[in-house]
Amino acid sequence: MGRKRFWFCAQSVPGFWVVFSAIASLTMAVQAFTGTYGINYGRIADNIPSPDEVVSLLKAAKIKNVRIYDADHKVLNAFSGTGLELVIGLPNGFLKEMSSSEERAMNWVKENVQAFLPQTHICGIAIGNEVLGGGDLELWGALLGATKNIYKAVKKLNLDGVVQITTAHSQAVFSNSFPPSSCIFRENVVQYMKPLLEFFSEIGSPFCLNAYPFLAYMSDPENIDINYALFESTEGIFDPKTNLRYDNMLDAQIDAAYAALADAGYHKMEVIVTETGWASRGDENEAAATANNAKIFNYNLRKRLAKKKGTPFRPKNVLKAYIFATFNENLKPGPTSERNFGLFKADGTISYDIGFHGLQSSSSSSSYLSLKNHRARGLAGSLIFSLTVSVVTRLLLLR
Repeated sequence: MGRKRFWFCAQSVPGFWVVFSAIASLTMAVQAFTGTYGINYGRIADNIPSPDEVVSLLKAAKIKNVRIYDADHKVLNAFSGTGLELVIGLPNGFLKEMSSSEERAMNWVKENVQAFLPQTHICGIAIGNEVLGGGDLELWGALLGATKNIYKAVKKLNLDGVVQITTAHSQAVFSNSFPPSSCIFRENVVQYMKPLLEFFSEIGSPFCLNAYPFLAYMSDPENIDINYALFESTEGIFDPKTNLRYDNMLDAQIDAAYAALADAGYHKMEVIVTETGWASRGDENEAAATANNAKIFNYNLRKRLAKKKGTPFRPKNVLKAYIFATFNENLKPGPTSERNFGLFKADGTISYDIGFHGLQSSSSSSSYLSLKNHRARGLAGSLIFSLTVSVVTRLLLLR
């Protein structure tokens, strides 16, 4: 029985959804991402619309799959009864606590997940964000324990047929990533990654990757063809081991992840892109961060995802991606680009036109979305490891 049918039953027969989810968990692995195009809703800002207004914005744009980085109750209440599918986050700051106590993990799931189901369609929990490969080694050690304890709580509450457990990785977990088929996990990451992959393999969870062609291009703009990063016409690169050609960088980044998974022994694990995007504004040394480049990237990405095709190395695995991000976030630290990944501006207008229906470009004469009249009823500091640019890469990706 499909997810849509299940949620109809769940809302029509009070109490039945818990029993049904237990049955569903025996027959199929839950999927948190049921479409191909989603968006990250970050809120490190003091000037963005309220959660109720954001729901109106997303529904007008016909974006169904949404990912947040916490479990803020104002957001969860705003999403109630909307039909939007929400992946919530357990922030990195909670990992040690959840790793050390099954009771605390149970309380967190009860308070932030069970209490809102089924009215709020929480379909996934992301445990931390970009932990492995990051600077806090204590978090590396806590990630698996926190993941297992949250899953145990979800399973005990008979929610494992409804809520998928994942964690998102940056490209800092990889080594030797050119050509894509040569990619492996970094030596110091493997001892933490393999047990995590084993657990996710057991429970049917995907490998979640934050992949940014923008940051990879910015790492070596003199030698990487920007058209390759933007999905524009290019000769691309050739992988001599697999005899596969790549006409865009995102596909190569994803297939590098598939190669690393295969090397680790997990050939069948799916890769989902949990963050990707392009900054529309940057500092003087971030020349590629322009509204035009962001428009080109996101427009072409949207077309790419709409094709519902896989990558050269995994053609049968339909590519799914969450775009980063909903809004420009004015309180994010770091370079100017970090605060300018939003598809939307704080006033509800679009940053640039990539074809969303029901919204108007901020450059038009009537550019404001009347959020108050459409209320709903109810890189997070990405430390990216840019694809290794070897001498061969430089030759192949020269302008």
